[in-house]
Amino acid sequence: MQICKFLSIFVRGFMKKVLIIGLLLCAATCFAQLSTEDIIQDIYTQLTELSAVDQEELQEDLLDLAEHPLDLNSASETDLQRLRFLSPRQIDDILLYVYRHPMDSLYELRLIPSLSEYDIRNLCAFACVRPAGEAPMQRVYPREVMRQLRHELSVRTDVRNPEQTVGDPVYVQARYKLRYRDRFDMRLQLRRPTGGDAASLQYGGYLRLRNVGPVQALVLGNMQASFGQGLVLASPFHMGRTAYVNNVGFEPEGVRGLSSVDGSGLHGAGVTMHWQRGRTHIETSALYSLQRVQDTVRHHVLGANLTIHRDRWRVGLTAVENLYSDSVHPYQNAKYNQHYFRGRRQAVLGLNARYCWRWLDLFGEVAAAQNQEWGAGLQVGARFAATDRVDLTLLYRYYSPWFDNVLGYAFSETNRIGDEQGVYLGFDIRQLQRWQFRGYVDLFRFSGIKYGIHYSPSYGYDAALETRYVPNDIWNVGWRLRAREKGRKEHYSLRAQFAWQSGGWSLRSTAETNLTRDSLRQLGWGLSLAQDVAYSFRRLPLTLQLRLQGFDARTWDNRIYLYENDVLYAISNPAVYGRGGRCYLNMRWRIIEQLSLYMRLSETVYHPAWAAAQARPQTRTDLHLLLRATFP
Repeated sequence: MQICKFLSIFVRGFMKKVLIIGLLLCAATCFAQLSTEDIIQDIYTQLTELSAVDQEELQEDLLDLAEHPLDLNSASETDLQRLRFLSPRQIDDILLYVYRHPMDSLYELRLIPSLSEYDIRNLCAFACVRPAGEAPMQRVYPREVMRQLRHELSVRTDVRNPEQTVGDPVYVQARYKLRYRDRFDMRLQLRRPTGGDAASLQYGGYLRLRNVGPVQALVLGNMQASFGQGLVLASPFHMGRTAYVNNVGFEPEGVRGLSSVDGSGLHGAGVTMHWQRGRTHIETSALYSLQRVQDTVRHHVLGANLTIHRDRWRVGLTAVENLYSDSVHPYQNAKYNQHYFRGRRQAVLGLNARYCWRWLDLFGEVAAAQNQEWGAGLQVGARFAATDRVDLTLLYRYYSPWFDNVLGYAFSETNRIGDEQGVYLGFDIRQLQRWQFRGYVDLFRFSGIKYGIHYSPSYGYDAALETRYVPNDIWNVGWRLRAREKGRKEHYSLRAQFAWQSGGWSLRSTAETNLTRDSLRQLGWGLSLAQDVAYSFRRLPLTLQLRLQGFDARTWDNRIYLYENDVLYAISNPAVYGRGGRCYLNMRWRIIEQLSLYMRLSETVYHPAWAAAQARPQTRTDLHLLLRATFP
């Protein structure tokens, strides 16, 4: 009743703003289909809700692949790794099928047993099959390059929470992209955060050359690199616990560009080379990075990797040297960081391997990090294909207390690996009369004190079960049950979702509730109900998306995350808690073929009594505007 009451409170005020905006909309051409956006939203939600990932880079990859689909007949293993919802076994099966018989149509994906109907639907949104006569040229001609260069310029302006922001509430961002097929791309970004001035400008970018002779990738500027299972070097995007249980311990390898300017990743130059001698593939990578730590210390990174791949096995050796211009000292009074790295120089070495044989995929990595004492890290796992419809994944990890590597992001309960031991078991059952079941159980142990846990040793677990029923392409239903315990805090959550799409209409209903219990046996609960309605006009270049959401989450531990549609290249996955309601309107309008306008207006209204008790404004309003131009 409280949720329904507050929905009526803020909808009246919000709809007045919506009607004013609606009078400004007109167009004359057709906009992109909504189905691809729904697929991106679904994949994004599956990958980000259960693990900490670089959300901006993930969305950038998905949008780029949607606009420039991969040709499956010429795609390499590195290319297919960008489709993060594909498991290693599925990538191997696709490459093997194409090697034996190049595809004539995407319908042939049904002949690959490891791909379910759900996986094929996702894959078709980001892949294509070119006829033999349309294969990309092997030689590059200057005139052809100039004719096919694609430019993109976007300018974004946000007015963020003017009720609470001290100073200027306007956020400004400009992005420029230059691309030539899959050979060359350049990205530049400039932004000014809210409350900032000219001195607070953040800027960055990269230039990347791909697939030119033996050069698989050459990157200058902001970049990311990952090898093996990530114990030595990994990208900011790291696969933790996600609904794609078969992707555990699996990351795209090599050097890649990074569009983020928030200081994450590496900043310098990196190259990945590839040679083939018969059935043996050799890849070598080298990189150098220079960045600042706490605005005063310069951090130099030297890294190298050698990977040999032949038939069923792969072996890789990675080495990284961290050099600091001054000694690094974490907070001295904290107990949880007693084993963190201190000093001016650190070396990290790692050896990773993988072996595939029919239905069995074995993988692992062992690493050593130089600290006050040498620390070791170990991760070994196996993927077992019991049948074409059932996959099992087993992963064991051990990170000694002295193993601290700030550039490593291997599978872990925490964002900083070290002082942890755990066992993970996941399963995936698909193509079972249009049903799909996924789940995992992860048991972990900390021998020392961790952040937020003031006793040792400590134990915990995280378990989830997801069920999805997909009878056709029009509607589907899904449930997800999750239970976890860490630091004597228990958390249980249940989510149910119904999605329907037909013609230009798309509906999505989501209900989520959770229950928490702390060490004092105090109970807390949260509840959220959300309804999404989207419509793409057939004769107008316009797409509208509307959400109404009510929530009642008493404490921060009961907060609820729910993905929201936003303007292009924007991330919106807010945590709602307290008592109130939330609503937003998202608009995408193609003015002409080369010019598009994106707008998002959102508003949150809190219960007056709760807002007064928390000493915060009763409402929060955000307005996002983005103008995108592409040419030619």
